[in-house]
Amino acid sequence: MTEFRTALAATATAAALGLAALAAAPAQAAAQPAFLAASQMPPSSTPWTATPVFSGVPENGGVLCAEYKIPAQNTRYREFSTELDTNGVQVTTVARTEADAVKLVDTLRKSIAGCGTRLEQQNPGLEAVSAYHGKLAVEEGAWVYSLDTADPQVGNTDIHLFSVGRDGRTVTLVRWGQMGDFEDAPLTAFRTTTKTAVNKLY
Repeated sequence: MTEFRTALAATATAAALGLAALAAAPAQAAAQPAFLAASQMPPSSTPWTATPVFSGVPENGGVLCAEYKIPAQNTRYREFSTELDTNGVQVTTVARTEADAVKLVDTLRKSIAGCGTRLEQQNPGLEAVSAYHGKLAVEEGAWVYSLDTADPQVGNTDIHLFSVGRDGRTVTLVRWGQMGDFEDAPLTAFRTTTKTAVNKLY
C-alpha cells in the first residue's frame, strides 16, 4: 500500500510540474503573413529593391485608388522601387473574421474599378481609364485591374496595375506602376506576381 501511495504521489507531482511548465511557456505568436521579395516583382531593366515591412498603411491614406479604404489596424506593407521610377507596394490586412475579409475585398475592388472616373472628376483635363483583367485561381481568388492616365497639359502618361487577393481572413493588395501606357505594362508577369503574393501569405 505504501508503494502504491508513493507511486500516486510521484504521478501527481509530475503532472503538477507539467502544468507549471505549460503555464510558464510563452504563448506562440500567430504567424504573420509573408510578403513578396523584390525579385518576385515583374521583371524590370534595373533591379528592384524592397523596404522592410512596416506596420499600418502607406502615407496619404494607403494606396492609389484605394486611399482610406484599408484599415490601419492589423495591416502591414512593403514598398518596392527601381532606378527607373518603376515602383510598387504590397499591403496586407488580417481581418477580424472571414466575412470582414470578404467585405474588404469587395470594397477594394469597387474602389479600384471606379478609380479612373473619380480621378477625372477630381482633376479636370486628366484622362484616366480603369480596366478589369479577370480573376486568378489562387486560394480564395485574386482580381487584377489597370489604371491608364494621361495629362495632356503636362504631357505625362502613367500606367498602374493592381490586384486584390484573399486567403481566409487575410487580404493583400499589390500595386505596380511606371511612366508609360498600357502597352508598356507587364500584365502577364504581374499576374504571376499576384499569385505568388497570395500563395506566400501563409
